[in-house]
Amino acid sequence: MSNLTHFKKLRNPNYVGSYELMVDEKTSIEKVVTIEKTVTELVQNGDKKEMMMVVYFKECKPMILNSTNAKAISKALNSDFIEHWQGKQICLFVAKIKAFGEMHDALRIKAADKVKQLPELVLNSENFKKCKEAMLTGYTIEQIKSKYSLSKEVENALI
Repeated sequence: MSNLTHFKKLRNPNYVGSYELMVDEKTSIEKVVTIEKTVTELVQNGDKKEMMMVVYFKECKPMILNSTNAKAISKALNSDFIEHWQGKQICLFVAKIKAFGEMHDALRIKAADKVKQLPELVLNSENFKKCKEAMLTGYTIEQIKSKYSLSKEVENALI
C-alpha cells in the first residue's frame, strides 16, 4: 500500500484535522502536542471568514477549536483559563461521532497522561526486522508508528 492522502488535507491545509492522524481507513494514531498559545482569529470557513478560537502547538499545525474540544482541553488541564494552557501537553486522537445523520471521524482531545504507551521498537531486534520487511511490501512508516514508539534513529533506519 502506498502513502494515502485524505481529501480533507486539501481543503484547509493550514489547520490540523482528524485526517492528519489517519494511517488508513481503519487505523489512526494518537499525538501528544504542547500548547504554545490559544487565540481568536479570522479563519476562512468555506466561502466566508469568521472569528474562531485557534490553539497553536509546537509540534504541528494549529487547530480550530470547537466548543467540545475547548471543554476537553479545559478538563484535561484542569483549568478554564487559556493562559494556564500554555506550555502544557494534551493528546490529539480520532473518535467516531454521529453528526448530520452520519458517522464521521472527528479530532478529539484527552489528557496527555491518558495516552496508551506503545512498545519501543529496538534497532535490529526481531520486531525491527519484521517491520523492515513489512515496509518492503508496502507497509507505511505511519502504520508502524501506530504500533510502536520509534526513536529518530530507528525511524531513519526503517526509511
